[in-house]
Amino acid sequence: MSFQTQVRIAQSVDIDSIVELDPIARQEPGRRTFIAQAVAAGQCWAATAAEDASALVGYGVLDRSFFGHDFIPLIVVKRSARRRGVATAIMRTLELQCQGGKLFTSTNRSNIAMRQLLGRLGFIRSGQIENLDDGDPELVFVKLRSSL
Repeated sequence: MSFQTQVRIAQSVDIDSIVELDPIARQEPGRRTFIAQAVAAGQCWAATAAEDASALVGYGVLDRSFFGHDFIPLIVVKRSARRRGVATAIMRTLELQCQGGKLFTSTNRSNIAMRQLLGRLGFIRSGQIENLDDGDPELVFVKLRSSL
């Protein structure tokens, strides 16, 4: 069951709400710092329910940190809003912001839901990085410009 989602550039007033919906950011100060820096740089996008623009249901970050290519390092959807099209809306908005011919992202091998989403959106597997998380390699995906 999906609902209408609006995605907009995140503002500094959104940082506390973004941190609140992200369980890792609530526990790790480094993640909060990353979010604040992404917001300040205009690289963070916030998803809201269409009927309440103040209620954040997810966020995503798009930067050029992957060897100078567009890269999505983070997509987080509030637990209560998952499986309702929020991640798809965020990903599609981030795709529209791309300037290069390739868009990269990554996820842990164990993150089946994200891997399925990437497949539905036309991303293809591009590689694997070992030793970031013990026993759970990071899988790298790319979407080529002709697919964007």
